[in-house]
Amino acid sequence: MPEKQDAENRVHLDLQPQDRTREEEAERLLALGAVLVDGRRRPDGTGRAVRAGVEGDELCVERGAAERATA
Repeated sequence: MPEKQDAENRVHLDLQPQDRTREEEAERLLALGAVLVDGRRRPDGTGRAVRAGVEGDELCVERGAAERATA
């Protein structure tokens, strides 16, 4: 698990997967070495899953357009 950051992220990405769901993308990122930082998902499906990459920079996985359209 990355150490707690004392400074702001160098890079912050907001990802909206196009060919999979938010949950599938979040799991894919975990398999690649990211760690769960915070699950900010709401019961209605909105929100995001916050991960940290291998360098410790945070990234948010949001629902893609197709997933939002079916909600």
